[in-house]
Amino acid sequence: MSLSSSPAVTAVDDDHFAAVVLEADRPVIVDFWAAWCGPCRVMSPILGELADERDDVAVVTVDVEANQETAARYGVLSMPTFMVFRDGAPVLTLVGSRPKRRLLAELAEVL
Repeated sequence: MSLSSSPAVTAVDDDHFAAVVLEADRPVIVDFWAAWCGPCRVMSPILGELADERDDVAVVTVDVEANQETAARYGVLSMPTFMVFRDGAPVLTLVGSRPKRRLLAELAEVL
C-alpha cells in the first residue's frame, strides 16, 4: 500500500528495495512513511505531484511498519523521512514534512 494516489509513485518492500532503488538507473527519492503518521499524509500528494512532473527521478514509498528491515538498515527513526539514492547510495536525507517549494529547493542540490 502507498499513501500516494499517483501511479508514478511505486510502493517498495524489503524484498524489492535493492532491485528498485539501489540498482536504479536514475536518482530515486524514497519516502519512508507509516499509516499513523499525520505529516506523511500531508507529504503524500506533494510527492505524487513531484513524481508526475519529473521523469528524471523515480519516487518510491516504503511503509516502515511492514518493512522494518529496510527502515532499520538506513536508520529511519522518524516519519516521514525522505532519502535520495544515486548509484545505489544515499546522497541526501530529509526528515519531516515541508512545503513543496522547500522540498524542491532541497532536492535540487542532489538531483
